[in-house]
Amino acid sequence: MAGNQASAGHLLQLIRSGEATTRGELQQATGLSRSTVGHRLDQLFGAGWLRGATGTSTGGRPSARLEFDPTHAVVLVADMETRHARVAVLDLAGNTLAEHTDALVIADGPDRALDQLARWFGPLLGEAGKLPGDVCGIGLSVPGPVDWESARIVQPPIMPGWDRFPVRERLREAWTEHVGPMPGTGPLPVFVDNDANLMALAEQRAGHPDCSAFVLVKASTGIGAGVVVGGEIYRGIDGGAGDIGHIRLHDRPDALCMCGSYGCLAAVASGRSIAGQLTAAGVPTASGSDVREHLAAGQPDAVRLAREAGQRVGEVLVTVVTLLNPGVLMLSGDLAGTPFLTGVRELLYQRAMPRTTAHLQVVTSELGDRAALAGAARMVVDHLYSPDRADARLAAAGAARDNGAGA
Repeated sequence: MAGNQASAGHLLQLIRSGEATTRGELQQATGLSRSTVGHRLDQLFGAGWLRGATGTSTGGRPSARLEFDPTHAVVLVADMETRHARVAVLDLAGNTLAEHTDALVIADGPDRALDQLARWFGPLLGEAGKLPGDVCGIGLSVPGPVDWESARIVQPPIMPGWDRFPVRERLREAWTEHVGPMPGTGPLPVFVDNDANLMALAEQRAGHPDCSAFVLVKASTGIGAGVVVGGEIYRGIDGGAGDIGHIRLHDRPDALCMCGSYGCLAAVASGRSIAGQLTAAGVPTASGSDVREHLAAGQPDAVRLAREAGQRVGEVLVTVVTLLNPGVLMLSGDLAGTPFLTGVRELLYQRAMPRTTAHLQVVTSELGDRAALAGAARMVVDHLYSPDRADARLAAAGAARDNGAGA
């Protein structure tokens, strides 16, 4: 790393990644002088972002090791499903400090849903023993495609009324109304992404950090996929990557999808589709979560339909796996039990080239219902403490202090 690039934010990145965790290692990695490294570290310590720890040494005095302090702030996260939502307070290492799950109907629209989230945030912070000023950002997981830069949801089939809605701005308004104005140097950072993306990020980082190409398929009320390449979410040019639920199946032109088209994978093999088929067969089922309950109870029709759904999803995943050549294909969501997994594997190994699947692990979720929350927190932390954003935040905080001193 060239010296002129090694800002305080870059030093923080080296420390967080474990590439350089002592002053000497930072000098060696950046080419900066001892005094310059010391000045950069003073900025980071002043912000409360670093703490010291005693490291080991091969001889002589132990080296003073530096580490990111995950307790200096907290992240608020929310995972919105079709009929309920989970909200949580996490520290910057992803440890849960408080959590709440409650009914929330996403089809009621964004104003009502986002207002409800903000109503939960205040008591949740109190339960965690934290203040509004301790919050560095909010991460929101939603079951629809997201233009990540604008934090707007784009043409979501199962989220009526949410298309292009200003989610970030509305959640900030609701926060101010129910929690209070945000102390600090600017508006509360709010980040929004698709649930499968965030689940994939969390699962890859937690269980498969060495996997350079990772695919997660969420099969619940709808069907979506998250792709992590080189440790980062691959979103496509406007957030549409991974929307496999709307790939058309050639032999089901009769199946009407929530998106308005016919023959989509989601119209044939999703939890919503299975719920409809079970209800028609005399087994009342309202959603993907109800399907999961039937599967847990071993209901024969649910088991059969889940396996058949896995086969249809497997047909599509043959192309996905051939194109991306992932090391891990993870199945998650309400349907991702043994029958569904069996169906996917049957079609995948039957139709994909042996070369494509020779080193492929087909597994189920390790984090379960907590994956989207963990991914949302990771999204917030990765962005706010990236080199450029960290430098901007340090500069803003310094300017605020200077203005305060001059007032």
